[in-house]
Parts: sequence; structure tokens; C-alpha cells
Amino acid sequence: MNWEQLLSLKRFGDTHKRLRKEQDETRLGFEVDYDRIIFSSEFRSLQDKTQVVPLSKTDFVHTRLTHSLEVSVVGRSLGRKVGQRLLEKHPHLKDVHGYQMNDFGAIVAAAALAHDIGNPPFGHSGEKAIGEFFKSGNGRYYEDLLTKKQYQDLCDFEGNANGLKILTESRQGRIGGLRLSYATLGAFTKYPKESLPKKPTIHIADKKYGFFQNEKETFKDIAQELGLVKRGDVDDVSYCRHPLVYLVEAADDICYTIIDFEDGINLGLIQEEYALEYLINLVRDSIQTKTYNALLSTQDRLSYLRALAINTLISEAVEIFMTHEEDILRGEFPKALLDCSAYEAQINDIIKLSISNIYQSTDVIDKEIVGYKVINELLNTFTQAVINNLNDELSNFDKLILKVLAPFVDLNNDNVYDSLLSVCFYVSKMSDSNAMLTYQKLKGNHL
Repeated sequence: MNWEQLLSLKRFGDTHKRLRKEQDETRLGFEVDYDRIIFSSEFRSLQDKTQVVPLSKTDFVHTRLTHSLEVSVVGRSLGRKVGQRLLEKHPHLKDVHGYQMNDFGAIVAAAALAHDIGNPPFGHSGEKAIGEFFKSGNGRYYEDLLTKKQYQDLCDFEGNANGLKILTESRQGRIGGLRLSYATLGAFTKYPKESLPKKPTIHIADKKYGFFQNEKETFKDIAQELGLVKRGDVDDVSYCRHPLVYLVEAADDICYTIIDFEDGINLGLIQEEYALEYLINLVRDSIQTKTYNALLSTQDRLSYLRALAINTLISEAVEIFMTHEEDILRGEFPKALLDCSAYEAQINDIIKLSISNIYQSTDVIDKEIVGYKVINELLNTFTQAVINNLNDELSNFDKLILKVLAPFVDLNNDNVYDSLLSVCFYVSKMSDSNAMLTYQKLKGNHL
């Protein structure tokens, strides 16, 4: 792979090549990507979607929106630092093509901003709930109506693939979705493969999948424009990662490691003494003892250590990326950047404590149980109405449900897979509160 192709400014529907040297410096194409994402309704709904603690009413607990904003900030720093180093190493990118350090930061920031845009309500348990509906719930009866890959898309419903659908899907009045640059779409796609074969190798790009069957041709077009290297068997649609994916992933890893941990402390799920000790172990080489000891409140001490920890891990990720740049361009770097970090032991200690004290806390588990119940009911009701519509077997209740779905689901589509996926798509874009309210209406508990 080469950087000239990987930094493509092309957008869906373009009939001529966009050149970096011809860009308006007051509003660059990669910065337009960021703007389009942040003004989208799908991004706005993240303010009421779970990050760690579902439906939390506490001011300082992160939602998907605040998490995404923070990941984009860290991603921008990573991109700029790497961009500076790459332009020094490959001066023709600047001298001939006109790329600047900030271009890399803008691409990574935009992709990082959107990295959770496809996540359904109730966090990762929402993804699992959709998958369980098709694997072991009433959705399993649709298996015989689908191809293996179509059914796998539903059984392993994936927020990353759903995000690409949100960013690229055409609809009335919005051809090409948000019409982001292909560079940003490439940097967004952490797992550039279809749902089957499942985890064919231990390479990080094979951990999950990145596009549904009805977005396969869209992604193939993106991959061809960017020059992504083909992987896997001839019949499989699988590509090497866009190199900047590694920076988007690192930004996310840094934020959820450090900031989820901070949420746990603020919620009282992790004792302050343990927490400060764990963070100090991560930043021992950079901490200013006099400055730290002058801080009186837990919040100020946490903020100081958090800033140092994030800066430490950013610098570490940049060095790992540059050390392995050639392997990354060949598609031969099989791990996440932080998996190679000198601070891996300290990171793992923090994550282990977060899992036991936050992710598996009674409060979180109780609310995830509610999420499973809510999503199962929504899918059961909506898919039954849509399939009954295809089979011309509508009940009066189904007809009422279709009136609710009509603005969001194409009821004239006679393809079972597209119909089922469109219902999942509709549910996935609901906020936590909207999903709860819709569930209560279906159960007759709210008017």
C-alpha cells in the first residue's frame, strides 16, 4: 500500500479526482468529514447511549457521545504526530502532493469521532442482544431464508459494520450517506472483512467484521480506490487494514482504558487508593511529585494523572507505529499498537480492575439485563410485522406497527435479508431512552 492512494480525498459520486494541492486551506476536505459527522442525527443520538453505565443520571459519567469526542481529540494528536514523522520520512507527500501534518490528524479525528456511531442502545450488550435474537430467539426461524453470510451478519451483529452502513448508505435526498472522503472511511473500518469466515487468523483485522453483505460492493469500491491489499481466499472479501486504522484503534484503547477507569473511581466502584496507585505506575517516569502533592481533591489528582497517562500512551503509540510502518503498509502487522507497548502490564492491570469492579458491577449487569429484554421485544415485534408483510399475512396489530416503521424501513423491499437488516438498523439507531419508551408502549405501559 502507498500513502498517495491511502490519503484519497475522493467522495461517493465524484467524477473527477480531488487533488490535495487544490484544496481550500480554510476548509479542507478531511475537516469537512468531521463537520458532517458531528452534525449528523446519528452522532447526536450518542448523547443518550451507554458507554459503561447504562442510563446513568450522574453528571460525570461518560456517554457514547462524550467518549467519542474524547477519542477524536486523542486521535487528532496521534494523527498529527505520526503525520509529522511521515512527512519527514516521505517528503514527496508534502513537496509533490501538498499533504500537511494536520491532514493525518483530521482523518484520524474524523474516523475516531465516528467509531461508535453504529453502536446500538445499551452498549456492547445491545450488539449481543441483537445477535442472540437471531441465534437463539425467534429470529432463528429466518435462518433457512438467508445465505450463510447474511445469517452470520445478523447472528454476530456488529456495531462497526453498522457504522459503515450509517456513513455510506444512500437514502432519499442523501445519496452516498454522509459522503465522507474514502481516506476517512478507510481509517474508520477496523475490520475490513465480511462476517464469514469467522476469525480465519489471529491477525487483529480478523477479530470481527466491518461491513454487511449489502455494503460489500460499497466497501470493495473504497478498498480499490485506497489501494488496500486483498487478503484471504479468492471468494472472500477481505483486505488489509488502512494504516490509520491503527491510530483510531489506539485512541479508543487509550480512552476506554483510562477514562472508563476514571468513571469507576467517580462512581465509587473503585477505591481511590487503588486507582491512584495503578495510574501512578503508568506515569511514574513523567510525574512531577511536587505538583501532584499540591493537589487536594480526588478529582484534581485524577485529572492530573489522566492527562499524563494519555500523553504517555500517545507518545508510545506513535513510536510503535513508526517503528512498524513498513510492516503496516504491507498488511503484516498483526496486533493493536498498544499490544506492543512497554506499558502493557500496567494497562492490563487497569483493565482487569475495570472488568471486575465496573463492567461486572451489579448496577451495570442489572441494566444490561433490561437492555436484553427491551431489544428482544422490539426485534420480535418489528421483524414479525415486516416478514408477515412480505408473506401477505398481516394482522391488524402488524398493520399498526408498519405505520410506525414506514418512515424508516422500506416496506416495498421483498428481500428477506434487507428487510431484517433494516429493522436491526432502525433499532440500532435508537437512543437508550427511546428504546425504553418504545418498549413500554409495545407492552401497553405508556401512552
